[in-house]
Amino acid sequence: MQTSLATNGVGLLLESATWRANPDWGRKLGYSEAALAEVNRKAIELLQTIRDEFENEKTKVVISGCVGPRGDGYRPADLMDAEEVRQYHLKQIRIFSNTDADMVTAMTMNYVDEAIGITNAAKSVGMPIVISFTVETDGRLPTGQSLKDAIENLDAVTNHAPAYYMINCAHPTHFESQLASREPWMGRIRGLRANASAKSHAALNESSELDEGNAVELGVQYRGLASKLSRLNVLGGCCGTDHRHVDEICKACLTQ
Repeated sequence: MQTSLATNGVGLLLESATWRANPDWGRKLGYSEAALAEVNRKAIELLQTIRDEFENEKTKVVISGCVGPRGDGYRPADLMDAEEVRQYHLKQIRIFSNTDADMVTAMTMNYVDEAIGITNAAKSVGMPIVISFTVETDGRLPTGQSLKDAIENLDAVTNHAPAYYMINCAHPTHFESQLASREPWMGRIRGLRANASAKSHAALNESSELDEGNAVELGVQYRGLASKLSRLNVLGGCCGTDHRHVDEICKACLTQ
C-alpha cells in the first residue's frame, strides 16, 4: 500500500467493513445491540491505525463508515418509506459520528427511498453522506428507475444533501450507456467502484468461482468513463477486484 500511494501520488479513501453491520443482519449472527455497536466502532479504529501508518502531506487518507442496504443488495424487497429507513439506519450512523470516521457511504443502494432515509439520518447527526447506487445490466436500478431519475429525485427531496454520488457493484458496460449525455446530474457522480465481472447480479449470485475479469481492460474502461464524468475522483473496485485492478485503474486514469 505504501509503495502504491507513494508511486502514484494519490490519496486513499478507506471504507469500513460494516456493510452488513446493521440490526437485522447482526441479529441473524447472534450479535446483541451492544456487541454490534462495538463491531462498528472497532472497524473504524482499525482504519484509523492504517491512516496513522500511511498518511502524509501528499497522500491524505479519508475514513468512511460503510452502510449497506437493510435487505438484499440485488433484490429490493420489503421496501420501507424514507422515515422508516431513517430510524432503522440511524443507530449505525450515530455510532460512526462518535468515532474518527470522516464521512458515511451508503453502498449498493437499490431503491431511492432507502437512499433518502439514510441521507436524512446522516444529516441529523452532522455526518457527510455519499450515496452509491447499484444498477442492473440495463443501467437502471433494480426497481427499474434510471440513475438520472434516482439522483435528481434524491437531490430534490434532500436539498442536494449528499456530498456526491457513486456507482458500485456493476460492470462499466452495464451503465456506460446511461452516461451518454452531459446533463447536470452527471456532475454529481464523483465515484466508481465497478465489478471486475460483466455478469449480471443474478449470474453472480449463482457463480461458484470468483470472476476476476480483466484488470487492464477494466482500467481502460474507467478511463473512458472518466472522460464523461468531469468530477470523477474516487476510484476503486467491487466484486472480483483486488489491488491489481485498482492499480490498473489508477494508472489508466492518471495517464489520460
